Amino acid sequence: MVVLKAASPPTVPSVNKINNGYPCSNGTIKPLITPSPSSFINLDQGDPEVFRSYWRKKSEECTVVINGEDLMSYLSDTSNVCWFMLPELREAIQRLHRVVGNASVGMDKHIVVGTGSTQLFQAALFALSPSDSPNPINVVAASPYYSEYQEEVEILRSGLYRWGGDAREYDKNEAYIEVVTAPNNPCGSIRRAVANCEGEGKVIHDFAYYWPQYTPITQQYDHDLMLFTFSKCTGHAGSRIGWAIVKDIEVAKKMTRFIQMNSIGVSKESQIRVAKIIGVICDSYQEIGSSLDPDELFFEYSRRKLRERWEKLRAVVDKSNLFYLAKYPKAYCTFTNHTSESYPAFAWMKCKGSIEDCESYLRNLKVLVRGGKRFGVDQKYARISLLSSDDVFNEFLTRISNATRNIGNRS
Repeated sequence: MVVLKAASPPTVPSVNKINNGYPCSNGTIKPLITPSPSSFINLDQGDPEVFRSYWRKKSEECTVVINGEDLMSYLSDTSNVCWFMLPELREAIQRLHRVVGNASVGMDKHIVVGTGSTQLFQAALFALSPSDSPNPINVVAASPYYSEYQEEVEILRSGLYRWGGDAREYDKNEAYIEVVTAPNNPCGSIRRAVANCEGEGKVIHDFAYYWPQYTPITQQYDHDLMLFTFSKCTGHAGSRIGWAIVKDIEVAKKMTRFIQMNSIGVSKESQIRVAKIIGVICDSYQEIGSSLDPDELFFEYSRRKLRERWEKLRAVVDKSNLFYLAKYPKAYCTFTNHTSESYPAFAWMKCKGSIEDCESYLRNLKVLVRGGKRFGVDQKYARISLLSSDDVFNEFLTRISNATRNIGNRS
């Protein structure tokens, strides 16, 4: 029998011990590695450690028991287009979108589950690419675009599709697929399709960060193909679950076929865990009329954490005179029923003055980030993850608070 929990061992140690390390499944505590002033800190990846403390409190509610004979078959629901998706996961995803109100999941939609949205992106490219064209279809995205799009398009050296560059500059009279990320990774802005050419275009909408902790939910989107990921929704990146909401059944079938040939489905253990955790989130919002502490509600808790980080970062940046951060317009959120600004998962930072390479400058501070070139823009920009643990984030603030312009000129 396997027992899957959100973050705690079978026998829960004292709170002080938990706060000083990661609970392991055998009841021990793995100590946290607190960054020292001389160590490198990694803010290159969007590893969502920031939400760990919330899920630690919800450990028992998120427990899933899997017996030895459970989940043995490849098959889950042969009446569904995505035959390897468990019905309880499909129902949980539909419920979540109805609670949040960020995407339409009506009867005319098909949900395809994948091993993270990365696999679903490849499946979507496969499904949208014409199979009878003599030339690969071009895949474009407006800069700054997600740094992995180009590599994900090029890695297989596919004859079906190829990287076509910046969507704003695309002017070929050829078919294309445009990838629209909203909120955008890295800059956090809300994007729409921008390619303006004579070729026939198809669009993939990547909504990895269209959740209330990152941005106001301004409308319920109803596009042809929308991608979501559990990693950024709740922070459970290790479960490797994403899903696509697809209008065209033939596109959904082709995406399912790709995943079948790529991995023969998606882990049912992960699907069960994700369905359970989504249920915990949705149940808490149905109890909102009770005396619940706001921090018991996941999106309120996570939004507060990100708001506090942005406030601290802006205060430091304003004093430094070395960096620039974009400001985000306020908007009315239909989920919270309040007007607020965005608190993106990443800070899109620009170095001022004579600092030409923001990534290299921050590396001299022993801070690893992702430079603008990876996103199709100038190296004066860098993307910095705000999803790290508290210790790492606070150490980052200390380093840029003490930074001087000359540090970037060291060899």
